[in-house]
Amino acid sequence: MKRTLHILLFWIVALTTQAQGVPALQQLKTDPRKAYGTDYPYSFNTTALTKAPKGYKPFYISHYARHGSRYYWNANLYRELDSLLTIAHDKQLLTAEGEAFRNRFMEAKDELTAGVSELSDLGWDQHQRIARIMYNNFPEVFKHGGDIFAISSLTGRCVLSMASFCQELTQCNPNLEIREESARHTLDGVVPSDRQNPLRRTFPKSHPRFESHWDSFQNNDNLREKIIPRVFTSTEGLPGRLNNIASNLINLYTSLPSIGHEGMMGNIITDEEIAARWEGENLGSYRWVFEPRYDMIPILLDIIKKADAVINGSTQRVADLRFGHDTCLGPLTVLMGINGADRDPEDPYEVKNCYQNWQTGKASNVQLIFYRSKKPGQDVLIKCLLNGSEATLPLPSDNFPYYRWSDFKRFYTERCQL
Repeated sequence: MKRTLHILLFWIVALTTQAQGVPALQQLKTDPRKAYGTDYPYSFNTTALTKAPKGYKPFYISHYARHGSRYYWNANLYRELDSLLTIAHDKQLLTAEGEAFRNRFMEAKDELTAGVSELSDLGWDQHQRIARIMYNNFPEVFKHGGDIFAISSLTGRCVLSMASFCQELTQCNPNLEIREESARHTLDGVVPSDRQNPLRRTFPKSHPRFESHWDSFQNNDNLREKIIPRVFTSTEGLPGRLNNIASNLINLYTSLPSIGHEGMMGNIITDEEIAARWEGENLGSYRWVFEPRYDMIPILLDIIKKADAVINGSTQRVADLRFGHDTCLGPLTVLMGINGADRDPEDPYEVKNCYQNWQTGKASNVQLIFYRSKKPGQDVLIKCLLNGSEATLPLPSDNFPYYRWSDFKRFYTERCQL
């Protein structure tokens, strides 16, 4: 009976939180760049955090972050645009706006092609700032120093994101002892699906339910058709299919704020136009993060195992940090059901209410904060932050945003048993 009441209290809190939250489409009106989805650079909006229950103080943090802002991940984008704009210029097929764009693109071309997939200056700065905010939000965790273990994927932009974050923590408190690792033997805790992971396993996949009703979604996206005449007077004799040309232009546009080149494309595309097509793009993103959610079970088990070791006193670690990719963070949020991401609605129009792809943008992160009471025998509590904001979990709670560690461990251990 007591557990039933806890579950009812959880749903009351969750529904209240959802009702008080700002709807996704309204958020886009306030910040249209959120429509960039996974290209959205981290937002440092100030968010007030709920005070811990009386007598409780934070003592440990478990964290997973995507790497910071980077240059576009695929060199083909820059190569294809270089070839396209050069040929269009030679054939005199560029509009005045297209010619101005070409000139700016050519000025930056060497930088872009050299930087493919690498962390940008903004990406470095993002993780330093997030680390300092974490330190300032939870000083009790770090003030006496202590051990921190940080792991990253084998990719350079993740290694540098880890270095940036850890460097800032040691600037905050030189007494922190941080061990950083990027190795195959730690991949299970950060990128378990990496082919170089010696413990790699195969997990079941499943499609989200909205796919069977996708035909009911009216996609009025005509941005690709609008873009072409803004750049070209004619496309006759140009390389590539029109759809691919337009997609390349859109992908370049949404990547520019991450590398300090806003304005390169002039008025060819606007943030408002990107926002107008967001809901359809978000459906594709949800399918992309939903299907491999079980692949992230090793990360969740790593979280549980390392937290258990701290709680039972077998290690004195104050934080475990992980630096990976959106291909892991997005599915992990679904696996954990953060803010209802595991709801799997049938109605395509409901998907935006449980998952927004900007939550998996550049430098996005999940922080699990652990609290201990001064009184012996009290439950350890846990709070989840998604990109710095308090988030719901599919657990009972009579004091949101705080959950019992025992409930967390039991629920997610069962969820990981496939």
